[in-house]
Amino acid sequence: MFTGIIETTGTVTSTTQVAGGRRITIDAGIVSGDAKLGASIAINGVCLTVASIGKSLLDFDVISETLDRTNLGSLGPGGRVNLERALKPDSRMDGHFVQGHIDGRASVSKKIASDKEWVLWLKPDPSVRDYIIPKGSVAIDGISLTIAKVEGDEFSVAIIPTTLDQTNLGDRRVGDSVNIESDIIARSVICHLNRLRKAGDTVTMNSLREHGFL
Repeated sequence: MFTGIIETTGTVTSTTQVAGGRRITIDAGIVSGDAKLGASIAINGVCLTVASIGKSLLDFDVISETLDRTNLGSLGPGGRVNLERALKPDSRMDGHFVQGHIDGRASVSKKIASDKEWVLWLKPDPSVRDYIIPKGSVAIDGISLTIAKVEGDEFSVAIIPTTLDQTNLGDRRVGDSVNIESDIIARSVICHLNRLRKAGDTVTMNSLREHGFL
């Protein structure tokens, strides 16, 4: 489990094809300080397991399904990635609950950068759209953000200077692909409601209460 508060960015030093996927080596800086084999670290929002450690370099094995579903498949040497270590039981919850399980991707459709504001407009995969709710939470490349607006099949997020300084989001250009993880609470509620509708059941306050939503 993660919070969506990025600790630092790392640099991809190499990618190597291996059986069933790819091994990615990242210069992880401060995140490598207490890294242990088998530990979970979010790379651009994707929960991966540390496979090997060499000073500040960490190796991760990424299976083909993850490469296809996320933007990790497009990484190459020199690429910058967002890093966050797993949440500790006594940590502050400064962002929102992020699992590191990517729902899909979104393409950057518009970028507004000026002295007054810095806004990204994104077009998510159809499978993600139902979970994109105005003023709701979303993790974009592992970054906990608030959805500003939803218009048609696109949504926007406003980025503060601190986020631009501490993540790779400022590097994104129109057409780039980003990883999307919807808010687990919104996703759970919507999935449950969809199941009720498919079963022909009526959604009432009592049914929501019975299933623990109230």
